Amino acid sequence: MSVIAVDAMGGDNAPTAEVAGALAAVRERGCSVVLVGDEKRLREELRAQGGAESDRLSLHNASEVVTMKDNPGKVFRKKLDSSMRVATDLVVDGTASGMVSAGNSGAVLSHCLFLMKRMPFVERPGIVQVFPTPSGTVAMCDLGANVAVTPTMLTQFGILAAQYYRILHGKKRPRVGVLSNGTESSKGTDLTRAACELLEGAAKHPQAEFDFVGYVEGSGIFEGLVDVVATDGFTGNIFLKTAEGVSEAVMRMVKGAMTSTPRAKLGALLAKPALMKFKQSIHYSEYGGAMLLGVNGTATICHGRSDGRAICNAIALTNRFAEERLHEQLSQAIDRHQQLWMATKEEESA
Repeated sequence: MSVIAVDAMGGDNAPTAEVAGALAAVRERGCSVVLVGDEKRLREELRAQGGAESDRLSLHNASEVVTMKDNPGKVFRKKLDSSMRVATDLVVDGTASGMVSAGNSGAVLSHCLFLMKRMPFVERPGIVQVFPTPSGTVAMCDLGANVAVTPTMLTQFGILAAQYYRILHGKKRPRVGVLSNGTESSKGTDLTRAACELLEGAAKHPQAEFDFVGYVEGSGIFEGLVDVVATDGFTGNIFLKTAEGVSEAVMRMVKGAMTSTPRAKLGALLAKPALMKFKQSIHYSEYGGAMLLGVNGTATICHGRSDGRAICNAIALTNRFAEERLHEQLSQAIDRHQQLWMATKEEESA
């Protein structure tokens, strides 16, 4: 049975949210969890929330905490007993099948990169997350791990995210697009045009398990034109934060409009169930967190302000992908295009 290690000290609401999420994951989802952090604080928090250690919920002590202010590169070398490092180590040594952290995302990346290591042929791991759209969901990679990228990296983000999407939704051939400022092939940059050429070639591989649709604009993402979007971490992170901001702003505007007059308030009472369902469908907590693709392990990065619901969903998501051996399937997808990576390296060195 899979065991998920949770960095219980990293989030803005730690360890309250992490403990609440772990308890819910154990009780409601049947997961097995090890909470990593200050054992005394965790035991007190468990008691305060009416929980206790069991065969499915254990504690693992860690004396240090990675803060949001810590430098991702330096903290990896300096805080050797942080809850983040210990949780990652538990995955590496096989004690845990995956890890979850709502801590410093850059630090999570550095810990996973240096401890779990990259998959063969993967240039850099990428962060993928699913967004809701009127016609379903779309997965985007990268969302902040890599600001400067190469065409090969963009191509790998597309292939990794496509495999992730296949497993998540069971779609045999996800549609992959590259984010750009227009759908015409002449648009974009030298980087995106080169990535499109590589992805088009990869999609024609006999064993390819995705279709390439070319460029996709920001508006096209929400029109159901693609299932997977490949982009650099700089653009992807801006998209992520903008999407979160817009959804929150829309809800505030709707709430303001529906409480502006007595008649509007009456209508709001009738519409409340539908509005609450809509709010839930677009809230980040429903999707748990963003997965790190391209490392030899299963790791989920949560929003810093994640509550217990978000942590629970992240644990359940990580548990599912750990049991389905996601990282092995991703490695196989990259390996299938080994000739493409080797040819690209030869061209770059020529």
